[in-house]
Amino acid sequence: MKQFLKILWVLFAGAWLVTASAQTPVRGGSLQSALWPEPPGIVPGLFLQSPALLPGTKIFESLLTYDFKLAPQPMLAESWVISPDGRKYTFKLRRNVKWHDGKPFTADDVVFTFGEFLVDVHPRSKAVFQRTKVTKVDDFTVDFALDKPFAPLIRSFDTIGAPVLPAHVYKGTDFRKNPANANPVGTGPFKFKEWKRGEYIHLVRNADYWRAGLPYLDEIFYRFIPDAASRAVGIESQQLHLATQNDLELRDAARLSKLPYLEGTARGWEWGSPIAWIEMNLRQAPFNDKRFRQAVMHALDRNQIRDTIFSGFAKVATGPIHSDSPYYEAGVRAYEFNPAKAEALLDEMGLKKGANGVRTTVKLLGLPYGEVWNRAAESTRQALRRVGIEVVLETTDAAGWVDRLRNWEFEMIMTFLTTLSDPALGVSRTFVSDNQRKGVPFTNEAGYSNPQVDALFAEAASATDDARRKKLYSDVQKTLVEDAAMIWMVELQWPTVMNRRLRNAVINGMGPNGNFAEAWLEKAR
Repeated sequence: MKQFLKILWVLFAGAWLVTASAQTPVRGGSLQSALWPEPPGIVPGLFLQSPALLPGTKIFESLLTYDFKLAPQPMLAESWVISPDGRKYTFKLRRNVKWHDGKPFTADDVVFTFGEFLVDVHPRSKAVFQRTKVTKVDDFTVDFALDKPFAPLIRSFDTIGAPVLPAHVYKGTDFRKNPANANPVGTGPFKFKEWKRGEYIHLVRNADYWRAGLPYLDEIFYRFIPDAASRAVGIESQQLHLATQNDLELRDAARLSKLPYLEGTARGWEWGSPIAWIEMNLRQAPFNDKRFRQAVMHALDRNQIRDTIFSGFAKVATGPIHSDSPYYEAGVRAYEFNPAKAEALLDEMGLKKGANGVRTTVKLLGLPYGEVWNRAAESTRQALRRVGIEVVLETTDAAGWVDRLRNWEFEMIMTFLTTLSDPALGVSRTFVSDNQRKGVPFTNEAGYSNPQVDALFAEAASATDDARRKKLYSDVQKTLVEDAAMIWMVELQWPTVMNRRLRNAVINGMGPNGNFAEAWLEKAR
């Protein structure tokens, strides 16, 4: 029943979005959005946490954006041509684009971004763009050349993974310490105005935006409100117009969406296809024994996690590739909830219960993104305690969490990751051996290494026959799931709750991570 009601909610929300987009936009207005937790920075590429991306994607843009079906659409590139052999991509750039400091946007910015910046700082983009050689043809034309075809490349030019940065600001500097990180300079419809720590990020309308007449809004405030109940009150009282992802407790999202002046949708996350999981540091015992990992999979009641922790806004995950993907393989090893099987595996590996009933003690670093993640960590602790694994829960803030992740300073860590439109873009980065890059987050932090998996991912990335790619990804899923390379929990389906006065906030597959150039606020009645 819960799933049925959720489906009706999504369908109704989608119909409302279509109706909203047909109305005449109103200029002006101040959009008030929740944002939690407060991010460590907002330059995409340098700061990859979800709260960093929501404001960052209003300031920066990439060559393309993507519709709900993930078909590419023009952004900073007005057109593109792919060679018949799939080894050269030529982009024609827009000529009327300016950076927020007034300097012109040219091919030099694209060559710098894809040839230097992204391959240095962005874990996903490094794996993609180190395959290419980007060259300037003229001031408004660039070529991307590949040694061999890479079919997912055309879906790699989103602002989250491939924001274009100004060469005149960053080239020749320490990218991570550049002062512009605190005062971002982009090409997007909104300019950075102020960051009052602990209170808000303030963006203002870019009057020189390349899309004439846009944006409609005058400004956007991202408000940091630590208490989840207060964020819900902000939406309910209409002091806030928008909340998404980790901003609301899922129970509050379901309740608030029923109010007549609010609306909810689960659309707009097609690009991300996020999966929540627990990573284990496989470099140390007992995590380096796959029987331990398999035991944990059997010990967790993931149906209960879906229904009670994520309030039905999720689907039990079966492996590393999202079920919405055309490359999803359902025929993998199933890890049903079976504590007895978990205990048998632990006994087999020699982890016997002591007099106190404890086999071993491990640490779990929770995700500091709100109460739902606290409950997920506590539920995990209780489930593992029932099979004799004592879990010590660890906590930190958002910046500390990502520091520990990227420096491999964890035993177990709870996270979620966007798996994106193709496994070569968002899945392989977590498992291939050569992507163990200490100090870089959202790479292969767990230390998983399997030459067979490496070979399968490599061949699938360059194969041009889609049937062959499906077979390769089927094999890789079966291997990873058999190894329990991660503790997959659920596929997330984030709700976005917004005031009905807010229009065109979710218009494509980027959802709330779109640039909001077309978003507008209906006049209050």
